[in-house]
Amino acid sequence: MEDENFFNKSLQIHFLLCPITVLALLFIQAPYGKHHRGGWGPSISPSIAWVLMEGPTLWLTILIYPFGRNFSNPKSIALISVYLFHYIHRTIIYPIRLSKSRKNITKSNFPISMVLMGFSYNLLNVYLQSRWVSHYADFGGEEDDWWFWGRFCVGLVVFLSGFAVNVKSDLVLVKLKGEDGGYKVPKGGMFEYVSCANYLGEIMECLMIWSWVGVAFFLYTCSNLVPRAGANHRWYLEKFKEEYPKKRKAVIPFIY
Repeated sequence: MEDENFFNKSLQIHFLLCPITVLALLFIQAPYGKHHRGGWGPSISPSIAWVLMEGPTLWLTILIYPFGRNFSNPKSIALISVYLFHYIHRTIIYPIRLSKSRKNITKSNFPISMVLMGFSYNLLNVYLQSRWVSHYADFGGEEDDWWFWGRFCVGLVVFLSGFAVNVKSDLVLVKLKGEDGGYKVPKGGMFEYVSCANYLGEIMECLMIWSWVGVAFFLYTCSNLVPRAGANHRWYLEKFKEEYPKKRKAVIPFIY
């Protein structure tokens, strides 16, 4: 009962973080990447920052998942595998690619304070996602298999579509930086429609919703990425002026 109370309180905190994050990002742009600026304390390289910040999504999941009553349920394993698939890329593969692309760029522009914020959020989110899938989820009996696997397959198609958009967009952005670290106008793929195609891909991945913890994750992802996409879009318009496509939206094609 104490664990369930802690779980429910943690979920409430997760939902509360959504409006807080939106309000914060309306006034303060996260100070890394193209928005890097001083006053946020010491910084480290982006590749190391991503490994440290996203680390809990792997090691904490591995620590929590085996202790749930659903840990051997194929439905539970399928859901947590999709989650881990995304974060193996985000925690290991993406930082390696980022590091190789910037091997001749020596400056560190990712504030440690931002790493700590991301690390703290991931502790909360990983606990909720892993604990729900491994313990609190009610997957029903064999008679519900067709309903579960049907929804899973539809959700998996959406997830993989978002993953493809996210990875392809990241590759475009990484190649654009080059050795001089300068910014250029991203082109191709979903960049023809939005300025932050990588964010669009991540939002699409989070549409694979199965529970209230999934809803909380989706809402927080939107709360974090949509305002940042708006800021990035305005930055592109200001920096490139006449060169930047005027019909391109920030993150949602044809809408915003």
